[in-house]
Amino acid sequence: MQTPQGVVALVHIPEDAVLRPAELRGSFSLVLDGVQDPGNLGTIIRTADWFGFKQVICSVNTVEVYNPKTVQATMGSLSRVTVCYTDLSSFLENSTLPVFGAVLDGNSIYATDWGEEGLVILGNEGQGITPEVMRFITHPVTIPRVGLAESLNVAVSASILCADIRRNLQK
Repeated sequence: MQTPQGVVALVHIPEDAVLRPAELRGSFSLVLDGVQDPGNLGTIIRTADWFGFKQVICSVNTVEVYNPKTVQATMGSLSRVTVCYTDLSSFLENSTLPVFGAVLDGNSIYATDWGEEGLVILGNEGQGITPEVMRFITHPVTIPRVGLAESLNVAVSASILCADIRRNLQK
């Protein structure tokens, strides 16, 4: 980086994380469909860590988790959150978990019964969730818009969704 933080760390980069569906039971995982900005991915990983989400599952066309900007944006959370890359269509086809998708025309998150477990899909910054992945969504959800902004940043959306899920789990 042109302006590094002045800190160097030597860490072991694990082999590609293996996705074990049984480990996803009884919890929520974030699923990213084509997120391209390294800062967004890092912020999403950090947010997942903050709210106790242990897994972030990425499509194969999501930005590389070890991109220096991504690693920096995680602020250390990368060591506590498992990040896996997989073909989302195949993965979702074989999943039995509820699939929530962040879309513009879904049900309000404030009226959503999140249950105890599930997959929460967030799409690409400009395109949203791909049609191939959209067909697996069983619970389309939206963050209600009050103002006039066209959309929310994907990392901000992830934060709001994680906060609402955690709030519902603590009831």
